[in-house]
Amino acid sequence: MSGPGPTPERDRAAASARDVGDVVRWAAFSCLLVPVVLLWCGSSLAGAAGVAFGLAAVTGACRLLMRRSQRVAARPSAGEPEPRRGGRRRAGAEARGGRAGNGGDTPVG
Repeated sequence: MSGPGPTPERDRAAASARDVGDVVRWAAFSCLLVPVVLLWCGSSLAGAAGVAFGLAAVTGACRLLMRRSQRVAARPSAGEPEPRRGGRRRAGAEARGGRAGNGGDTPVG
């Protein structure tokens, strides 16, 4: 085997990206379809153009928010420790079991 296999996180991220792409494609399709239907039903050209512009604006804003949400979800949360890259240990009071910031004048006891 050459390399690590798919992980649940990668699968979930890939599925989420596909889902966002599908939503954006359907929204773009409706941005085109709704004005055509409005014109077919007898609405004015200006009204159909206004609806198309409004739908396009909402679609663009939703796309930006979904992409931002994906980026935030892909970042490690604040509660999770970052993976350590080296074998170095922490020096100082924390490594000895004492509290950090004890000022040095209080016996650790």
